Amino acid sequence: MSFTGLPTPDAAVLAGAVLVALGLDLAFGEPPARVHPVVAMGRYLSVVGRWASRGMGAVPRPGAEFWGGAMGWCLGSALVIAVAAGCVSAVLGLHPVWQALLLGLLLKPMLAWRMLRDEVRAVETALGDSLPAGRARLAWLVSRDVKTLDAGQVRESAIETLAENLNDSVVAPLFWFAIAGLPGAALYRFANTADAMWGYRGERGGRDWTWAGKWAARADDVLSWLPARLTACLLGLLGMAGRWRELPAQAGLTPSPNSGWPMAAMALALDVRLAKPGVYTLHPAGRSPLAEDTTHALQLAGRAVAMLALSAAAVDLAKVFT
Repeated sequence: MSFTGLPTPDAAVLAGAVLVALGLDLAFGEPPARVHPVVAMGRYLSVVGRWASRGMGAVPRPGAEFWGGAMGWCLGSALVIAVAAGCVSAVLGLHPVWQALLLGLLLKPMLAWRMLRDEVRAVETALGDSLPAGRARLAWLVSRDVKTLDAGQVRESAIETLAENLNDSVVAPLFWFAIAGLPGAALYRFANTADAMWGYRGERGGRDWTWAGKWAARADDVLSWLPARLTACLLGLLGMAGRWRELPAQAGLTPSPNSGWPMAAMALALDVRLAKPGVYTLHPAGRSPLAEDTTHALQLAGRAVAMLALSAAAVDLAKVFT
Protein backbone atom coordinates (compact mmCIF):
# COMPACT_ATOMS: atom_id res chain seq x y z
CA MET A 1 0.00 0.00 0.00
CA SER A 2 1.15 3.55 -0.72
CA PHE A 3 0.76 6.53 1.58
CA THR A 4 -2.49 7.30 -0.33
CA GLY A 5 -3.99 4.05 0.89
CA LEU A 6 -4.28 2.69 -2.65
CA PRO A 7 -2.68 -0.64 -3.62
CA THR A 8 0.68 -0.23 -5.31
CA PRO A 9 3.29 -2.55 -6.87
CA ASP A 10 6.63 -3.04 -5.15
CA ALA A 11 9.56 -0.71 -5.68
CA ALA A 12 11.34 -2.85 -8.29
CA VAL A 13 8.19 -2.93 -10.42
CA LEU A 14 7.82 0.85 -10.18
CA ALA A 15 11.45 1.32 -11.22
CA GLY A 16 10.97 -0.97 -14.19
CA ALA A 17 7.76 0.81 -15.18
CA VAL A 18 9.54 4.18 -15.39
CA LEU A 19 12.17 2.76 -17.74
CA VAL A 20 9.52 0.96 -19.83
CA ALA A 21 7.42 4.14 -20.14
CA LEU A 22 10.36 6.25 -21.28
CA GLY A 23 11.52 3.51 -23.64
CA LEU A 24 8.06 3.30 -25.22
CA ASP A 25 7.95 7.08 -25.50
CA LEU A 26 11.29 7.26 -27.31
CA ALA A 27 10.47 4.33 -29.57
CA PHE A 28 6.88 5.07 -30.53
CA GLY A 29 5.87 8.54 -29.34
CA GLU A 30 2.21 9.24 -28.64
CA PRO A 31 -0.54 6.61 -28.86
CA PRO A 32 -3.42 7.21 -31.31
CA ALA A 33 -5.85 9.91 -30.23
CA ARG A 34 -8.76 7.46 -30.09
CA VAL A 35 -7.11 5.56 -27.21
CA HIS A 36 -5.09 8.36 -25.62
CA PRO A 37 -6.27 8.97 -22.04
CA VAL A 38 -5.21 12.64 -22.13
CA VAL A 39 -7.44 13.15 -25.16
CA ALA A 40 -10.30 11.64 -23.14
CA MET A 41 -9.50 14.04 -20.30
CA GLY A 42 -9.64 16.90 -22.78
CA ARG A 43 -13.06 15.83 -24.04
CA TYR A 44 -14.40 15.73 -20.51
CA LEU A 45 -12.94 19.15 -19.73
CA SER A 46 -14.35 20.60 -22.94
CA VAL A 47 -17.89 19.47 -22.10
CA VAL A 48 -17.76 20.50 -18.44
CA GLY A 49 -15.98 23.75 -19.28
CA ARG A 50 -18.82 24.90 -21.52
CA TRP A 51 -21.21 24.35 -18.62
CA ALA A 52 -19.04 26.00 -15.94
CA SER A 53 -17.81 29.06 -17.86
CA ARG A 54 -19.91 31.83 -19.37
CA GLY A 55 -20.17 33.07 -22.90
CA MET A 56 -18.83 36.49 -23.74
CA GLY A 57 -21.48 39.12 -23.10
CA ALA A 58 -23.41 36.98 -20.60
CA VAL A 59 -24.08 38.26 -17.09
CA PRO A 60 -21.09 37.48 -14.80
CA ARG A 61 -21.77 34.94 -12.04
CA PRO A 62 -18.45 34.76 -10.16
CA GLY A 63 -19.61 32.40 -7.42
CA ALA A 64 -21.46 30.00 -9.67
CA GLU A 65 -18.66 29.99 -12.23
CA PHE A 66 -15.95 29.38 -9.62
CA TRP A 67 -17.78 26.55 -7.87
CA GLY A 68 -18.89 25.05 -11.16
CA GLY A 69 -15.29 24.90 -12.30
CA ALA A 70 -14.17 23.54 -8.93
CA MET A 71 -16.82 20.82 -8.87
CA GLY A 72 -16.10 19.85 -12.48
CA TRP A 73 -12.38 19.62 -11.70
CA CYS A 74 -12.93 17.55 -8.54
CA LEU A 75 -15.30 15.13 -10.26
CA GLY A 76 -12.90 14.69 -13.16
CA SER A 77 -9.93 14.13 -10.87
CA ALA A 78 -11.89 11.54 -8.86
CA LEU A 79 -12.76 9.66 -12.06
CA VAL A 80 -9.14 9.75 -13.23
CA ILE A 81 -7.82 8.47 -9.91
CA ALA A 82 -10.47 5.71 -9.79
CA VAL A 83 -9.67 4.49 -13.31
CA ALA A 84 -5.92 4.57 -12.67
CA ALA A 85 -6.29 2.73 -9.35
CA GLY A 86 -8.48 0.13 -11.05
CA CYS A 87 -5.84 -0.45 -13.72
CA VAL A 88 -3.15 -0.89 -11.07
CA SER A 89 -5.31 -3.38 -9.13
CA ALA A 90 -5.85 -5.36 -12.34
CA VAL A 91 -2.12 -5.97 -12.85
CA LEU A 92 -1.08 -6.59 -9.23
CA GLY A 93 -1.64 -10.33 -9.36
CA LEU A 94 0.61 -10.83 -12.35
CA HIS A 95 4.30 -11.75 -12.44
CA PRO A 96 6.48 -8.71 -11.55
CA VAL A 97 7.89 -8.55 -15.09
CA TRP A 98 4.41 -8.30 -16.54
CA GLN A 99 3.48 -5.77 -13.89
CA ALA A 100 6.41 -3.54 -14.90
CA LEU A 101 5.63 -3.87 -18.61
CA LEU A 102 1.91 -3.16 -18.27
CA LEU A 103 2.35 -0.40 -15.71
CA GLY A 104 4.94 1.22 -17.98
CA LEU A 105 2.47 0.98 -20.87
CA LEU A 106 -0.17 2.71 -18.73
CA LEU A 107 2.29 5.35 -17.53
CA LYS A 108 3.55 6.24 -21.02
CA PRO A 109 0.57 8.46 -22.03
CA MET A 110 1.12 10.58 -18.92
CA LEU A 111 4.46 11.84 -20.29
CA ALA A 112 5.53 13.13 -23.70
CA TRP A 113 9.28 13.72 -24.01
CA ARG A 114 9.66 12.58 -27.64
CA MET A 115 6.80 14.78 -28.87
CA LEU A 116 8.18 17.81 -27.03
CA ARG A 117 11.70 17.21 -28.37
CA ASP A 118 10.50 16.69 -31.93
CA GLU A 119 8.25 19.78 -31.94
CA VAL A 120 11.00 22.07 -30.67
CA ARG A 121 13.44 20.61 -33.17
CA ALA A 122 10.87 21.16 -35.93
CA VAL A 123 10.72 24.87 -35.11
CA GLU A 124 14.48 25.19 -35.60
CA THR A 125 14.33 23.19 -38.83
CA ALA A 126 11.53 25.40 -40.17
CA LEU A 127 13.42 28.51 -39.12
CA GLY A 128 16.36 27.28 -41.17
CA ASP A 129 14.09 27.38 -44.23
CA SER A 130 12.65 30.85 -43.59
CA LEU A 131 11.46 33.16 -40.83
CA PRO A 132 7.78 32.83 -41.84
CA ALA A 133 8.11 29.03 -41.74
CA GLY A 134 9.66 29.20 -38.28
CA ARG A 135 6.89 31.47 -37.04
CA ALA A 136 4.23 29.18 -38.47
CA ARG A 137 5.75 26.11 -36.80
CA LEU A 138 6.12 27.93 -33.49
CA ALA A 139 2.41 28.80 -33.60
CA TRP A 140 1.73 25.08 -33.09
CA LEU A 141 3.43 25.30 -29.71
CA VAL A 142 2.55 28.67 -28.18
CA SER A 143 -0.57 30.79 -27.78
CA ARG A 144 1.21 34.16 -28.18
CA ASP A 145 1.09 36.20 -31.39
CA VAL A 146 4.08 35.10 -33.49
CA LYS A 147 3.58 37.42 -36.49
CA THR A 148 6.08 40.08 -35.37
CA LEU A 149 8.77 37.83 -33.84
CA ASP A 150 12.26 37.91 -35.32
CA ALA A 151 14.43 34.79 -35.63
CA GLY A 152 15.97 35.21 -32.18
CA GLN A 153 12.56 35.66 -30.57
CA VAL A 154 11.23 32.55 -32.31
CA ARG A 155 14.12 30.58 -30.82
CA GLU A 156 13.54 32.16 -27.41
CA SER A 157 9.91 31.04 -27.47
CA ALA A 158 10.84 27.51 -28.57
CA ILE A 159 13.48 27.15 -25.84
CA GLU A 160 11.08 28.54 -23.22
CA THR A 161 8.48 25.98 -24.32
CA LEU A 162 11.07 23.21 -24.07
CA ALA A 163 12.08 24.21 -20.55
CA GLU A 164 8.55 24.74 -19.22
CA ASN A 165 7.17 21.57 -20.74
CA LEU A 166 10.15 19.51 -19.64
CA ASN A 167 8.53 19.92 -16.24
CA ASP A 168 4.90 19.58 -17.34
CA SER A 169 5.39 16.66 -19.74
CA VAL A 170 8.15 14.63 -18.07
CA VAL A 171 9.45 15.61 -14.64
CA ALA A 172 6.16 16.33 -12.89
CA PRO A 173 4.35 13.16 -14.07
CA LEU A 174 7.31 11.02 -13.00
CA PHE A 175 7.57 12.91 -9.69
CA TRP A 176 3.94 12.20 -8.87
CA PHE A 177 4.30 8.62 -10.09
CA ALA A 178 7.09 8.20 -7.53
CA ILE A 179 4.91 9.75 -4.82
CA ALA A 180 1.52 8.16 -5.53
CA GLY A 181 1.95 5.65 -8.33
CA LEU A 182 -0.11 5.68 -11.51
CA PRO A 183 -3.03 7.54 -9.84
CA GLY A 184 -0.62 10.34 -8.91
CA ALA A 185 0.75 10.65 -12.46
CA ALA A 186 -2.76 10.56 -13.92
CA LEU A 187 -4.01 13.20 -11.49
CA TYR A 188 -1.14 15.50 -12.42
CA ARG A 189 -1.78 15.04 -16.13
CA PHE A 190 -5.48 15.83 -15.60
CA ALA A 191 -4.63 18.94 -13.56
CA ASN A 192 -2.12 20.17 -16.13
CA THR A 193 -4.57 19.58 -18.99
CA ALA A 194 -7.30 21.42 -17.07
CA ASP A 195 -4.99 24.37 -16.52
CA ALA A 196 -4.10 24.44 -20.23
CA MET A 197 -7.78 24.47 -21.20
CA TRP A 198 -9.36 26.50 -18.38
CA GLY A 199 -6.59 28.43 -16.64
CA TYR A 200 -7.03 31.79 -18.35
CA ARG A 201 -7.85 35.24 -17.08
CA GLY A 202 -10.49 36.51 -19.45
CA GLU A 203 -11.58 35.24 -22.86
CA ARG A 204 -10.51 32.14 -24.74
CA GLY A 205 -12.52 30.31 -27.35
CA GLY A 206 -15.50 32.59 -26.92
CA ARG A 207 -15.83 31.82 -23.19
CA ASP A 208 -14.81 33.83 -20.14
CA TRP A 209 -12.58 31.77 -17.80
CA THR A 210 -11.79 34.41 -15.18
CA TRP A 211 -13.69 32.55 -12.46
CA ALA A 212 -14.46 29.15 -13.98
CA GLY A 213 -10.77 28.39 -14.51
CA LYS A 214 -9.44 29.73 -11.22
CA TRP A 215 -9.56 26.41 -9.31
CA ALA A 216 -7.84 24.55 -12.17
CA ALA A 217 -5.08 27.16 -12.37
CA ARG A 218 -4.39 27.09 -8.63
CA ALA A 219 -4.49 23.27 -8.47
CA ASP A 220 -1.88 23.06 -11.23
CA ASP A 221 0.26 25.63 -9.39
CA VAL A 222 0.21 23.48 -6.24
CA LEU A 223 0.96 20.19 -8.00
CA SER A 224 3.73 21.74 -10.12
CA TRP A 225 5.49 23.63 -7.31
CA LEU A 226 8.04 21.01 -6.29
CA PRO A 227 8.54 19.41 -9.74
CA ALA A 228 9.27 22.80 -11.35
CA ARG A 229 12.07 23.42 -8.89
CA LEU A 230 13.34 19.87 -9.35
CA THR A 231 13.45 20.50 -13.11
CA ALA A 232 15.46 23.67 -12.53
CA CYS A 233 17.88 21.74 -10.31
CA LEU A 234 18.36 19.04 -12.95
CA LEU A 235 19.13 21.64 -15.61
CA GLY A 236 21.36 23.52 -13.18
CA LEU A 237 23.40 20.45 -12.30
CA LEU A 238 23.98 19.80 -15.99
CA GLY A 239 24.95 23.27 -17.13
CA MET A 240 24.51 26.14 -14.70
CA ALA A 241 27.80 26.01 -12.80
CA GLY A 242 28.48 29.12 -10.72
CA ARG A 243 25.10 30.77 -11.35
CA TRP A 244 22.89 29.18 -8.70
CA ARG A 245 22.52 32.43 -6.74
CA GLU A 246 20.98 34.13 -9.78
CA LEU A 247 18.28 31.50 -10.26
CA PRO A 248 15.65 32.52 -7.64
CA ALA A 249 15.60 36.17 -8.67
CA GLN A 250 15.36 35.30 -12.37
CA ALA A 251 12.64 32.69 -11.77
CA GLY A 252 10.57 35.26 -9.88
CA LEU A 253 10.34 37.56 -12.90
CA THR A 254 7.54 35.53 -14.54
CA PRO A 255 3.86 35.82 -13.54
CA SER A 256 3.69 32.06 -12.94
CA PRO A 257 5.02 30.79 -9.58
CA ASN A 258 6.48 27.73 -11.33
CA SER A 259 7.27 28.09 -15.03
CA GLY A 260 9.98 30.67 -14.37
CA TRP A 261 12.18 28.11 -12.59
CA PRO A 262 12.96 25.74 -15.48
CA MET A 263 12.99 28.62 -18.00
CA ALA A 264 15.41 30.68 -15.90
CA ALA A 265 17.63 27.64 -15.33
CA MET A 266 17.74 27.01 -19.07
CA ALA A 267 18.53 30.67 -19.81
CA LEU A 268 21.41 30.68 -17.31
CA ALA A 269 22.73 27.30 -18.48
CA LEU A 270 22.82 28.47 -22.11
CA ASP A 271 23.80 32.06 -21.24
CA VAL A 272 20.98 33.35 -23.45
CA ARG A 273 18.17 35.82 -22.98
CA LEU A 274 14.64 34.38 -22.89
CA ALA A 275 11.78 36.88 -23.05
CA LYS A 276 8.06 37.21 -23.63
CA PRO A 277 7.64 40.76 -24.98
CA GLY A 278 5.85 43.00 -22.54
CA VAL A 279 5.73 40.33 -19.82
CA TYR A 280 9.23 39.27 -18.68
CA THR A 281 12.88 39.00 -19.67
CA LEU A 282 14.95 36.22 -18.13
CA HIS A 283 18.73 36.66 -17.92
CA PRO A 284 18.66 40.02 -19.76
CA ALA A 285 22.47 40.10 -19.87
CA GLY A 286 22.48 36.98 -22.04
CA ARG A 287 22.79 37.00 -25.82
CA SER A 288 20.05 36.27 -28.33
CA PRO A 289 19.93 32.50 -28.95
CA LEU A 290 21.38 30.99 -32.12
CA ALA A 291 20.60 27.72 -33.88
CA GLU A 292 23.27 25.91 -31.87
CA ASP A 293 21.62 27.07 -28.66
CA THR A 294 18.43 25.21 -29.60
CA THR A 295 20.54 22.10 -30.16
CA HIS A 296 22.30 22.60 -26.83
CA ALA A 297 18.96 23.14 -25.06
CA LEU A 298 17.62 19.87 -26.47
CA GLN A 299 20.77 18.07 -25.35
CA LEU A 300 20.48 19.48 -21.83
CA ALA A 301 16.82 18.51 -21.61
CA GLY A 302 17.59 14.99 -22.88
CA ARG A 303 20.30 14.55 -20.27
CA ALA A 304 17.92 15.80 -17.59
CA VAL A 305 15.35 13.18 -18.63
CA ALA A 306 18.00 10.45 -18.51
CA MET A 307 19.25 11.61 -15.12
CA LEU A 308 15.72 11.69 -13.74
CA ALA A 309 14.87 8.22 -15.06
CA LEU A 310 18.04 6.64 -13.69
CA SER A 311 17.66 8.42 -10.35
CA ALA A 312 14.03 7.36 -9.99
CA ALA A 313 14.90 3.75 -10.84
CA ALA A 314 17.86 3.77 -8.42
CA VAL A 315 15.76 5.19 -5.57
CA ASP A 316 13.03 2.59 -6.12
CA LEU A 317 15.52 -0.25 -6.37
CA ALA A 318 17.24 0.91 -3.18
CA LYS A 319 13.95 0.42 -1.36
CA VAL A 320 14.10 -3.27 -2.21
CA PHE A 321 17.24 -3.70 -0.09
CA THR A 322 16.21 -1.53 2.88
